[in-house]
Amino acid sequence: MKHIILKSAALALISMAVVSCADDLNISPIDPQTSPSYKVEELLAKQYGTLGLTGQKGPDGNPDMGTDEGESGFYRTVFNLNELNSDEVLWAWQDNQDIMPITNMAWTSASPRVNWCYQRLAYDITLHNQFISEQTGKLPDDEVAEVRFLRCLNYYHFLDLFHKAPFKVEFNGDLPTEKSGVDLYKWIDEELTAIEPLMKNVGAYCNAKNFGRADRGAAFALHARLALNAMVYTDGQINDYKKAKDYCDSILNSHAYDLCRAEKNGYTGYQQLFMADNDENPEAMQEIIFPIRQDGLKTRNHGATTMLINGTRCGGMPYFYQNNPWQCVFARKNLVGKFIPTLDLPNADNKACTDAYKKYLSDNQLDAGSLSEADIIAMDQVLGGSTAELVSKAGDDRALFYAGYAGGVRRLEPDKSIKNFFDGVSIVKWSNVRTDGGQVHDQNFCDTDVPLFRLAEIYLTRAEANYRLGYKDAALADIKVLQQRAHRTNVAKSLSLNDILDEWCREFYLEGRRRSDLVRFGLYTSSQYLWSFKGGQPNGVGVDSHYNIYPIPANEISGNPNLHQNPNY
Repeated sequence: MKHIILKSAALALISMAVVSCADDLNISPIDPQTSPSYKVEELLAKQYGTLGLTGQKGPDGNPDMGTDEGESGFYRTVFNLNELNSDEVLWAWQDNQDIMPITNMAWTSASPRVNWCYQRLAYDITLHNQFISEQTGKLPDDEVAEVRFLRCLNYYHFLDLFHKAPFKVEFNGDLPTEKSGVDLYKWIDEELTAIEPLMKNVGAYCNAKNFGRADRGAAFALHARLALNAMVYTDGQINDYKKAKDYCDSILNSHAYDLCRAEKNGYTGYQQLFMADNDENPEAMQEIIFPIRQDGLKTRNHGATTMLINGTRCGGMPYFYQNNPWQCVFARKNLVGKFIPTLDLPNADNKACTDAYKKYLSDNQLDAGSLSEADIIAMDQVLGGSTAELVSKAGDDRALFYAGYAGGVRRLEPDKSIKNFFDGVSIVKWSNVRTDGGQVHDQNFCDTDVPLFRLAEIYLTRAEANYRLGYKDAALADIKVLQQRAHRTNVAKSLSLNDILDEWCREFYLEGRRRSDLVRFGLYTSSQYLWSFKGGQPNGVGVDSHYNIYPIPANEISGNPNLHQNPNY
């Protein structure tokens, strides 16, 4: 943390973002040490900006941290460590820096991507400490409590990923101490308990004027997530399943939120949560407890939903409407199998699909390099693989995959090594398309907000907590609510822990949390549950259990004698 303070959070040039919460994040750099004109609202906006921005200019040119700016954002760094080595997705370009060790669960304390995440969390906390130190007693308690919530959120991710944190709650030149395990868990638990009564009521900010600010509902959601994982974070010393259930009850009994259920202009309730106007569409907003705000003009960056949307597309894919397909993130077959267990997809037999593809082009006198969207849609109707077909086959609205022929023929999984984007089925869950058919702000950067906490998590958290507490009928009832919203044909009639883990995947795939769920169920490193390329092997292998926790970056330890390495690194 020391060198981050020197690089980005010293008393030198801290640029603040000017924002009205109803007007996304308009960026206007200000040095508060030299300008007497900055307003405290600008400082507050900067605190929220740490979740969705990567620097002072955007998307490149004046980064928060001294690394590849596109890789340095809060959501992208956390997402990479939680998803790219899970049973859900693969990153196509394995030659990208440090991607192969992250994919194969073979990282070390010198891993750049682990370091980027650690630095991002520490940088954010430094800014939050500055704000809290300077504004306590000057601002209303609820506004300071919002920033204390953001600090808890970053410390939570330290706990989840590293099981310890470089801990400070003051803004000064002292080196952080180390807080870990039970001690860090208890601090977050107690801090959330302290700030919750100070925050606005549950759902107070679930409206167009204040969307994106944290109220008591956001704090309760984080508290529930923390409590659900208590046994993991405290090495079995604390069981807080009842606390997780109670916080979920507080949210659900408030009736401040509701699931997005109603179809709108052909888009299902589930789809609407991940579309460009999810900050304006009342049906989507009613489910989102706390978002990371994104805007194609005002929050340009190469992380968050721009990564999720551009990264999951290639040129020619239907209904993409963007100029910049990255074609780098695709589904592992194990994710597809959660929806279609038989894996009976059009591209399951690669040779047959290739032959059919070539024949279709020849019969229709089409050039593979110049196919229009209409050509692709017509081809998919004949050869199969459209999203509508896969949703129907799965009997579940959430099966938002594409196995068609845009860009060429897809495989169901890589062969012996991961080579490119077409080594798996594409994911189209996230989109930069508006439900009302209106124009988005930009064709390169996305408007879609990240629903960091949404009501579906509260239902699933309560279901799992109830199951572990022995209330299996109550758990089943909550699972059914989500499955019925998704119009799932195979609605659960009974429940096991594995069923709950599968439901976490079906509801939340590609939302940056899968590793955490697998660790909680004891399956992340275990040989009892394998997935393609787990541990770097095509059929998957178990790995040593120390990979359940990430290492403390070696450069952080060398710069701070208060920090200690995690076991076996």
